[in-house]
Amino acid sequence: MQRNMKAEIISIGTELLLGQITDTNATYLASELPPLGIDLYRITQVGDNRSRLIDALRRAYESSDIIITTGGLGPTEDDVTREAIAELLGEEISIDPEIEQWIRDMFQKMEIDMPECNIKQASVIPSARAIINLRGTAPGWWVENGGKIILTMPGPPAEMRQMWEREIKPELKKRLGGEVITSRTIKTLGLTEARVDEMVSPLLHSTNPSLAVYAKFDGIHLRLTAKHREHAKTAEMIAQAEKQLQKILGQYIWGFDEDTLESLVGEMLRERTLSLATMESCTGGLLASTITDVPGSSDYFKGGLVAYSAQMKAEFGVDSALLAEKGTVAPEVAAAMAEAARTKLDADIGIGITGVAGPGEIEGKPAGTAYISIDAGGKKNALSARFPPRRQDVKRRAVFSALFMLRQLLLEWK
Repeated sequence: MQRNMKAEIISIGTELLLGQITDTNATYLASELPPLGIDLYRITQVGDNRSRLIDALRRAYESSDIIITTGGLGPTEDDVTREAIAELLGEEISIDPEIEQWIRDMFQKMEIDMPECNIKQASVIPSARAIINLRGTAPGWWVENGGKIILTMPGPPAEMRQMWEREIKPELKKRLGGEVITSRTIKTLGLTEARVDEMVSPLLHSTNPSLAVYAKFDGIHLRLTAKHREHAKTAEMIAQAEKQLQKILGQYIWGFDEDTLESLVGEMLRERTLSLATMESCTGGLLASTITDVPGSSDYFKGGLVAYSAQMKAEFGVDSALLAEKGTVAPEVAAAMAEAARTKLDADIGIGITGVAGPGEIEGKPAGTAYISIDAGGKKNALSARFPPRRQDVKRRAVFSALFMLRQLLLEWK
């Protein structure tokens, strides 16, 4: 095959259009296609409406080589994916006795009486072969018609991912021979999107590898993407461009690809046999929660104190006279909170966060104000910041700023 195949993802379900669930399936599949040399041209969401689904399928069939659908494979009347594909291709649906028996056996193993409507899930058309679902009762379809491939998978993410990984992805790998597309994400913190864009502007004009800049909740991300028929060549192209970015951005880079700040600092704490404790005000325990999202964090995290009021700050060891003089939102108070967390919980390092999450001001400080301090005995670090005054954003940005500061301190630890 001399060219990359074009693909479209169609996510099916009225609940997607109502905002009741997030389309994580499309996000996952979008990241899976480039390494296979498949160019994703469009992602479409459509409700459980047969005519509108047929329209979406027809448009994809006319413009793409591979159509991937998720959802609409259940046993109820509003699950219309099979019927829509059959109508698109002008084929008749029939019940496959082997698949029907497999579904009946599934229910028997679960010791549940099978509703007769579930027989619908054993439907096939002449150009389709069923793909067994090891986590549910809805088989997928692998359809080949007119030089096109239509892949249908169930909507529940766990079912979809297993079907993709075990059945579909390996088969696509065997068949495809186009260009390999390799991506690398470089994650930074401490610079605005505009500043990063300005610093890397000479590289933004490159088309292969290409470079794109994105603002994310944990900083500014840069994505390198290279295309070539040989994987080794794309890896070499990415590595060369990454070296240039390292020279430009240096200390602002904190991670790559799937790295998270909480996992990176956790590993650094473990390697240095250091312990950590926190005291939080405006973040309300989000820092402690984020730290403990990492499995094994009990190896280094002593605990976290949520001191939302002046009284609780004093109870946990912040000097009452300091609070009376400076108020609850001040850099000196953040420093006292970090020290109190460290000493009260007998940790090597303490982090203190105080600020104004919003929407209103506190003690004359506007929403978005945050003071973060790290106390490691002889080593200290502090940050005064002003984040966009959206409550959840203030909390998240304060947390990631604290973790970034901790990473910087640990890099210099001797």
